[in-house]
Amino acid sequence: MDGGGRVARSLKRSKHPRVPQSAGFARDRRTAAKSKITSHFGHHSRLARLERGIRRVALTVAAWTPPRGSGVVATGMLLAASLAYGTVTGNHVPVFLEQLSHARDAVANAAGFGIDAVSVTGQKQVSEDEILQTVGVTPHTSLLFLDVDAARERLMAIPWIAEATVRKLYPDRLQISITEREAFAYWQRDGKISIIAADGTILGAYGDRRVPSPLPLLVGIGADEKGKAFLDLLGRYPAIRSEVQASILVADRRWNLKLKNGIDIRLPEEKTEHALDVLLTLDREKRLLSRDITAIDLRLTDRVVVRLSEEAAKAREEALKKDKSKRKGTDA
Repeated sequence: MDGGGRVARSLKRSKHPRVPQSAGFARDRRTAAKSKITSHFGHHSRLARLERGIRRVALTVAAWTPPRGSGVVATGMLLAASLAYGTVTGNHVPVFLEQLSHARDAVANAAGFGIDAVSVTGQKQVSEDEILQTVGVTPHTSLLFLDVDAARERLMAIPWIAEATVRKLYPDRLQISITEREAFAYWQRDGKISIIAADGTILGAYGDRRVPSPLPLLVGIGADEKGKAFLDLLGRYPAIRSEVQASILVADRRWNLKLKNGIDIRLPEEKTEHALDVLLTLDREKRLLSRDITAIDLRLTDRVVVRLSEEAAKAREEALKKDKSKRKGTDA
């Protein structure tokens, strides 16, 4: 305090002096408050417009009068939906489609598009009844709704049929032409014998009455596909082929021949034709295939190995002993 009783005031300024509010700062605060009020009333205004829009739509819907007969249509649609649902869940779709097909065929037949004549050509092993049944021709089938592409596909699924053509000749004729496969050989695999075509297609089981003539026998995995090429080669040697009982494919690489007299002929993987030439020459000159032997091995290029039967081996051994004894006697 000074001598006059007054409080002494510090001469240093405060680090945070109090700043008086200016006119501009007060104006900013008033603007912000006004914006809050405007935003509040604007939000209520949007809600009011939304409520009026909803009320207008509701009044429009309430005032709408459905057209005459719409109830019948809606009921029909409901029944149709129920019928469709029951058909699907009850697994009655095939029956429904069949009935629908019969109905449309009846309409087409009444219009003059029934099938009055069917011409089938090219069949030998497949009966005409089987062909018509496969195509789907019945007394009630109409030419108009017969699917010729699907009919052809079904015919081609029959193993005996290699090619098929189905034609519509309006208004009431159907023409079916097929080309059949021919039985080429018997094929034995895993103890089961089948009839096959030249392309390897299985035509049926052994004993089928449609194949009365004897066929060559192929044995082994892959023999169905490689058999035609080998039998064509073997066909150049009719003297050998006539004696063959079975052609056996070994390891999908080479062939063995089983002759009717029991002799096994082992052919090489390569140069099969050369081996058959050697075999034919030996048979002509030595009558090798008529000898008492069990196997002829032609797999080596520089020699032919022959295995004798037990009887022939014993006879040969005794002959050698006698020859040896004679030689000893002569030396003495």
